[in-house]
Parts: sequence; C-alpha cells; structure tokens
Amino acid sequence: MFSGSMVALVTPFHEGQVDYKTLDELVDFHLASGTDGIVPTGTTGESPTLSHDEHKKVIERVVRAVNGAVPVIAGTGSNSTAEAIELTAYARKVGAAGSLQVAPYYNKPMQEGFYLHFKAIADEVHIPLVLYNIPGRCGGAGLTAETVARLSEVENIVAIKEATGSLDMASEIAMLCDITILSGDDSLTLPLASIGAQGVISVVANIIPADVKAMTDLILEGDLVSARKWHRKLFALSKSLLSMATNPIPIKAAMAMLKMIPEEMRLPLTLLAEDKKDALEKILSEYGLFG
Repeated sequence: MFSGSMVALVTPFHEGQVDYKTLDELVDFHLASGTDGIVPTGTTGESPTLSHDEHKKVIERVVRAVNGAVPVIAGTGSNSTAEAIELTAYARKVGAAGSLQVAPYYNKPMQEGFYLHFKAIADEVHIPLVLYNIPGRCGGAGLTAETVARLSEVENIVAIKEATGSLDMASEIAMLCDITILSGDDSLTLPLASIGAQGVISVVANIIPADVKAMTDLILEGDLVSARKWHRKLFALSKSLLSMATNPIPIKAAMAMLKMIPEEMRLPLTLLAEDKKDALEKILSEYGLFG
C-alpha cells in the first residue's frame, strides 16, 4: 500500500508561526519531483511543538495541496492513546490516506501496553496505520519484533517505519510476519531493502527528492546493484545530516542554505551551530546542490 520514496516533511515557520505558503510550495516541489508519499507532522515536522490546532491545520493543508496525487500519511501518534485517536480521526476526516503512529514516548509502556495502544487506535479509526518504532526518541522503549508481529494481524495496521538502526531487528520482523517495512533511516534504505523493505520515509528527500526516488524505484524493480550506486552517492549526505545535530536541525539549515525555507525552529530545538554551517555548506556543495 505504501512504498517508494516518502518524505518526512519539515514544518516551515516564519516569525514564530507556521508558514503555510511555504508549506504549499514544498508540497508542489515534491509532487513535481516524483515523491511517492508525503508524511507531515512527524519528527521532522516538529510535531511536539505544534499546538493541536496547528497540527490539524498542517495535515489539512497538506492533504488539500496534494489533492489526491500521492498518499498523505499524517503523523498523528502520541503517548496518550486518547489524543492519538483524536488526531487520527481528524486526519481520516480531512482525507489523509494513512497515519504514522509513533511508539508512545516518555511513559515507557510495557509491550502489552504498546499492543493495546495501537490496537485501540486501529479499532477506533479505520485508516491504514504505519507503526513508527524509534527507541532513541522514546527513552529506549520500543516495540519488539514479537509485538510488531501481533500488531500485523490487526486489519488496518499495514506497515512499520523501522528506525531502530538495527538490521537484525528488521530481519526478525520480516521473519515473523509480512508487514510492509519502511526504512526510517536514510543511510539504511538499501541495506533494509536487502531483507525486503519497500522504501523509506526520508529526511534527506526534503532537499533531493528526485535522487531518493531514483534509488527506491530501482529497489522496487529488484535492481539492487544499480540502487547501490545511488546509496553510495546519498550516504555521506545522509549521515552528515544525522550526525551534526538532532533532526530536523541540520535539514532545516540545509533547506535555508538552498533558499527553500526560512531557518527557524521552535524551542527547545535551536538553530544549527555556526561552527557547523561551513561543514554543511561544503557537503551540500560537494553533492552538487549549489551549481
């Protein structure tokens, strides 16, 4: 159902407010670049600092701008089951094709709690759900492969964004069930494809969507040898964006350098440190993005 190159879309801000005009322009850019799906209001979209009203407005604005051209998978997860149900129901109401559901953070549920949380959302809101397993953002708490396998038996839980950074974890999931696996790390898109992953929810696609699309098209065609060339080209840029600072600080800095968005974050996230900007500009230049 969901595959290929899907962008974890940033939320642009201007003078403290969501910049909806620029948001529309970003959607147009991705549609023109062949992006296979758009994922607003996730980690890269700074959902923790969006008000509930802003969160809903961003989802609705993206759905409207996409106008059915590609799936919109709205980030509507929460560490509160009731809140996740409310946001997911809203996303379905305004026409999202699916929902990205992060593993509950901070309160560190047991595996049964994870299972019941996601099952409650799936039972309440009939929209395809993509689980989002990212223990590094959840105080070390995350889904086990066995829990993912249990959840895969729920009718509208259709995929998992695997962001543990572990090929072993993804392999265990693939061994236990046939849920669609999507990479949550740009540097692991091709390695995960080797065990059956069907694409990526990508951060770096915010600036080079056509290149990520070229690689995932080859993956879906089964041509992993040709895809390897793109992996090698994309790898240094992907790793640099992850290592310089917490996502989405570096990608927003890169987009600002490329005149795509204002460079603005919401606290507690801060702008990329000045002493790292020269290195980022050099990486972007070496990739060929300034000429």
